[in-house]
Amino acid sequence: MSQTSTKEPTRLGSWCRKYLLEGQQLDEKHAEKVLNFPVNPNFADYILIKYRKFVAVLIPFFIIHSIWWATAFKHDFFQYYPEYWHMPVTMVVGALISGMTAEGAGAVAFPVMTLVLHLAPSIARDFALMIQSIGMMAALVCVVFMKVKFDERSVILGIAGAIPGFIFGVHCIDPLFTGAQKKMLFVSIWTSFAFALGILNAQKKRPTFVKIPEFCAWKGVLLFGTGVIGGVFDAFAGSGIDICMFSTLTLLFRVSEKTATPTTMILKGIVSMFGFYYRAVQMGDISDIAWKYFTCTIPVVATMAPVGSFLGSHLHRQVIAALIYILEAASLVGFLLTKPTWFLIIMSVIIIFCGFIFFQVMAKLGELLMRFVKGEEVETEEAASDKVELQLDLEQQSDGFN
Repeated sequence: MSQTSTKEPTRLGSWCRKYLLEGQQLDEKHAEKVLNFPVNPNFADYILIKYRKFVAVLIPFFIIHSIWWATAFKHDFFQYYPEYWHMPVTMVVGALISGMTAEGAGAVAFPVMTLVLHLAPSIARDFALMIQSIGMMAALVCVVFMKVKFDERSVILGIAGAIPGFIFGVHCIDPLFTGAQKKMLFVSIWTSFAFALGILNAQKKRPTFVKIPEFCAWKGVLLFGTGVIGGVFDAFAGSGIDICMFSTLTLLFRVSEKTATPTTMILKGIVSMFGFYYRAVQMGDISDIAWKYFTCTIPVVATMAPVGSFLGSHLHRQVIAALIYILEAASLVGFLLTKPTWFLIIMSVIIIFCGFIFFQVMAKLGELLMRFVKGEEVETEEAASDKVELQLDLEQQSDGFN
């Protein structure tokens, strides 16, 4: 009995260290600075290296809160809370998850607003774009300041494709579907992706890459096309570019979720800003309901999204993937609880099946591509964990300096 009691805490501590405290995957240059922290550091060394993680969370927090509270008192935003409290409460969890995973807050806001609050998908879409322009941009600042590793090419090419994709989608694709069909499409497509990602992650010791290996023209074209498709989804659901790019990176190019998550986070934040601008300025028909939910929810996402980004950067990639499974399962259950017609249920099953096959084919192609990659560029999960663990140990040791 005594041996069992002494071993259990060790096992639990080892599990927590591996999956919850894996450490951040930093940009190579900044990782070098962390590992070689100056013996006699100055103020900038403390701010930009030693305490960068905490400063990264505080920067967007103070900027956004300062602006919001000054505006809230002037225009009395507090009068809206008795009627529009639903989304601020929802986004406590939604913004935290959006900061931790590849899915923006729209992945939580859209199903809640359409399936629970029974609001029009256009209102949910606009609110998702609006609130993500705050939450994901706050998380973006956090990621960039923390120097977390992300794939720059995917961000640039994804934005280049998502902007025309959004414009085309909002004018040509969005009017083609009814509200119920949009709900069904949103839930079904990303449920199929969650299934495919789950099967892929069931493989033990799956090799992953820190970034897209052997980048070339056709991969750039594919990333641009992924951006276009994701922009179309954003046009009617307020969410799509994040999971489209995440699926391409993880399933096809076998990039680690540790890199894919901050990549899609940055991409989603910028695309949401454009979507918000286009709907509010160029089209000018955002619902008053969306505006009121937006004003009430800003301080929540400005707080929880950077915190989620900070926490998510330390999680093991399989924990990040598990959060996606839970999120998609909740969306599917919520859709079924709305008692959709049998036609929509059958169509949902067909889309989930076809989408699952599509993502599985993508995963198989990714497996084939790996055979053409130079062996030294492939990094197993254990090797990546060992690197991050070494970095985490050295960074913790640096906390004892001075």
